[in-house]
Amino acid sequence: MKLDIINLNNDITGQIDLHPEIFGLEPQEDILYKIIHWQLAKRRAGTHQVKERGDVRGSTRKIYKQKGTGKARHGAIRGAQFRGGGIIFGPHFRSHEYKINKKVRKLGLKFALSSKLKEVHLTIMDEFNLSSHKTADLKQKLGNFNAKSILIIDNNVNENVKKSCANIHTINVLPVAGINVYDIIRHEKLIITVDALNAIKERLA
Repeated sequence: MKLDIINLNNDITGQIDLHPEIFGLEPQEDILYKIIHWQLAKRRAGTHQVKERGDVRGSTRKIYKQKGTGKARHGAIRGAQFRGGGIIFGPHFRSHEYKINKKVRKLGLKFALSSKLKEVHLTIMDEFNLSSHKTADLKQKLGNFNAKSILIIDNNVNENVKKSCANIHTINVLPVAGINVYDIIRHEKLIITVDALNAIKERLA
């Protein structure tokens, strides 16, 4: 399985063999869905919190006597049935993270990479370095790709590339250590440098 290597000027500089066990698999949507759901669950802040009866300010005194008033029986004003009272069974601060087997996570990455090759949205570059951190320079270099969003994966991310991507929400860059299923799938185009490709092969093969 061979793919052309191009440079930033879109010229072909050579060819490279892609590992069939990483890029030649038939993607399984259920695995990809499971991994993406797991990633998004990990990212959730989990800071939602409500005040229960014991957290609300107010007296704990019984508002009126138990019998003889003709009204319903009530305790303190902090009860959930009163305006401004505590909430029953409301959300609390917690982590939404759960565990997924490492083998499944590894398989998910392979499926995500294979899907990009299958969709003809994978490009291999000899390197991705910029001499300037200007956003306009990056846009000009990537103008040929005609993609709504682009993810660049490099082994050692160039500082100028990192800075120039910061102002463009449709173009992102990740080191090999940070690659994940969610970011690969949500970007239309995937660009991987030769160095990054070798590092991915060591990590996943």
